[in-house]
Amino acid sequence: MLVLAGTPIGEVADAPPRLAAELAGADVVAAEDTRRLRRLCQALEVRPAGRVVSYFEGNEAARTPELVAALADGARVLLVTDAGMPSVSDPGYRLVAAAVERGIRVTAVPGPSAVLTALALSGLPVDRFCFEGFLPRKPGERRSRLAEAAREKRTQVYFESPRRLDATLAAMAEAFGGGRRAAVCRELTKTYEEVRRGTLAELADWAAEGVRGEITVVVAGAAGAGEGAAPDAAELVRRVRVREEAGERRKEAIAAVAADAGLPKREVFDAVVAAKNAARNTPAHGKGLS
Repeated sequence: MLVLAGTPIGEVADAPPRLAAELAGADVVAAEDTRRLRRLCQALEVRPAGRVVSYFEGNEAARTPELVAALADGARVLLVTDAGMPSVSDPGYRLVAAAVERGIRVTAVPGPSAVLTALALSGLPVDRFCFEGFLPRKPGERRSRLAEAAREKRTQVYFESPRRLDATLAAMAEAFGGGRRAAVCRELTKTYEEVRRGTLAELADWAAEGVRGEITVVVAGAAGAGEGAAPDAAELVRRVRVREEAGERRKEAIAAVAADAGLPKREVFDAVVAAKNAARNTPAHGKGLS
């Protein structure tokens, strides 16, 4: 049997009661980091009786057949990762898929989850959500992923490194609109736990000063019918024109309209350019953007 065991995301006392028993009774314990496993076992006052092996991103593909062979021979294999549930942005998927293919039973010891904890604390809608994991590190790939997610109506949950948080929040503000609501959850269940809520623009400014700790970001979905449909292109152009006539520069007007509508600045910019081109191609046109 393959057992996936959730481990604490911060507070050791949150470890599920079955975890100690599984650690003591497994024939093989596959751990993402054997040193962290050793510290966890010390905190839980348990000593694994079985063989302990490492199972992380670097050796996951090579070690999976070895673990499947042990399972096929009747071993009870326990898989634990550094924090939370295996397979959720952690090693585990390959082993689970291989075990299922061989007809080997797979079960789980439910435990703490940064995804669900952050979602519950965010103050954002929780009736429908999606988990996006870590965004690509390369700016171009990250922009492409966020462009796809810009119209997603479900609340979105992301993991991010504290070193890249400011760049990610700025990219989200660009893709989703600076006015989109979000929450940054830092050091969940730990001593310095912090949940910072606000718009993406506000959070990007805050993160620019530097942030430490384990980070989970929760972002509101795009406005749906129940929240007021997004304005069409003509309405976006009208709002930009009103701001320009009030003395704002076009760049600032576009940014403000995008933030108010919860849309990417590029979408408002494209609408303005399209209206400008249409006006130029119309011999007799009324007042518009020029």
